Amino acid sequence: MLKLSILDQSTAAAGRGQDQAIRDTLALAEQAEALGYHRFWVSEHHNHDSIAGTAPEVLMAAIAARTSRIRIGSAGVMLPHYNALKVAEQFRVLDALAPGRIDLGVGRAPGGDRRTAYALNPHAFSAGEDEFPTQVRDLEGWIAGYTPKEGDPRHGVRAFPMAPSQPRLWMLGSSDYGAQLAAHFGLPYSFAYFITDGRGAEQAMEVYYRYFKPTPQQPEPEANICVWALAAETREEAEHLFMTRARWRQGRDIGELLPLQTPEAAAAHDYTAVERAKLERDRKRALIGTPAELGQRLRDLAESLKVRELVILTWTHDPAAKLKSYQLLAEEFNLSRS
Repeated sequence: MLKLSILDQSTAAAGRGQDQAIRDTLALAEQAEALGYHRFWVSEHHNHDSIAGTAPEVLMAAIAARTSRIRIGSAGVMLPHYNALKVAEQFRVLDALAPGRIDLGVGRAPGGDRRTAYALNPHAFSAGEDEFPTQVRDLEGWIAGYTPKEGDPRHGVRAFPMAPSQPRLWMLGSSDYGAQLAAHFGLPYSFAYFITDGRGAEQAMEVYYRYFKPTPQQPEPEANICVWALAAETREEAEHLFMTRARWRQGRDIGELLPLQTPEAAAAHDYTAVERAKLERDRKRALIGTPAELGQRLRDLAESLKVRELVILTWTHDPAAKLKSYQLLAEEFNLSRS
């Protein structure tokens, strides 16, 4: 049985306040649980006019208070910005609020521009890439309730509160690097298919499955992929709604990270010939369509990459259109019956 989950980034929309984007995420989380989705993840971005979600750990606490079954997670915490002990403490508190439902997805991307990364943690610029695996190791230990070994100046330090359950650590990535780390530490792995448009996904999954090292907590490899997808009653409507994301991508390519436009405003933009050609290429390869059409493409994709879970990311200007897409996919995959 293929599981479906959701990643929501609290996208800012033209004509709507960024604070409303946060409240829209809370509402969607409640609806996702009612529809039968397996997990609901939120992201971390900074200094980003398109994405209002900057603090996943805060948003997760609010979601935990409004749900009772669905797993809740970060996709992810950008670990180089932070101290591993503090992250472990935050997520142990979250696990106390929602026992056994917390996923701690971590990544090393900045979630913003270099200047913002420096503002968040100037030390990260001098630390070098090698510190990220060390942070993951430390975080894994504190999440599990351990203390650093004797001889370490942090020996005796533990992350509280202690509880029967603990957050589940996930490695996120969009390249072989994350796949290698996940395999080395024996962690579940999530590939950001939507970031690369699928490039490198097959290779990353092959690396993960081939080199995975079992642990008592994770005896078997477990992976999912996060895709951008949108369903509508008709193909024409799906293509119309897709214009919002297509226009955003055109702006991103020239350094403009703007709030999402309405499909009508996006379609009315004065595109150059080169931009129109790119828009057409994006439309042809996008995961959009009717529930049956999109459902088959998603099933084929999951089978080709040997995953049993897809995390769906959907951007629309109107939150109602986003919810409708998730409702249609829930019906197509019979989520409420699974």
